Amino acid sequence: MTTTRRLTALAVICTALLAAPDILQRATAQQTDEPSEAPDHAMPSAPAAPAAAPAVHRLPAPPDAYVYIGWPNDGEVIRSNHIKIWFGTRNFGVAPAGTDVPNTGHHHLLIDTALPPMDEPIPSDKRHVHFGRGQTETTLDLPPGTHTLQLLMGDAHHIPHDPPVLSKRITIRVMAEKGSEPAAAAN
Repeated sequence: MTTTRRLTALAVICTALLAAPDILQRATAQQTDEPSEAPDHAMPSAPAAPAAAPAVHRLPAPPDAYVYIGWPNDGEVIRSNHIKIWFGTRNFGVAPAGTDVPNTGHHHLLIDTALPPMDEPIPSDKRHVHFGRGQTETTLDLPPGTHTLQLLMGDAHHIPHDPPVLSKRITIRVMAEKGSEPAAAAN
């Protein structure tokens, strides 16, 4: 392991330890509000910056960098709640969270939500799914209905780049799987 990686890992650990009371409080609140299972693609998010923290430095991104959703396509009607989604990038690299390499980042999938503030870490919740291991695809279970999906790249610390590297916002329609709808009442 290089010295730079060791220092980066040490910085992440120290930051996590300093923010531990906040993390414990959020975890306790989540447990009391609703039970949730962490998906296998979830990566712990970087702790949120303290309220009095100085302005966040956004890393530059090439002006021609972009990210896209390769599947599903905009307007797609999907006849399953179990949906495979894959992502792509152009003129920009994918690296795990915590990796400080210029012109790289990791994906965040925004589900049925607007873009978050660009000068703060991207939230980590059911509407802001982090792919901190550098994944480029996932499988989600979405309920029947109309949903929007959009990708936003985050740097090593989950901060959007400047300019932000984001995909077009797409809309998909999820249909109930055959046989999962309740049967009509017999007369």
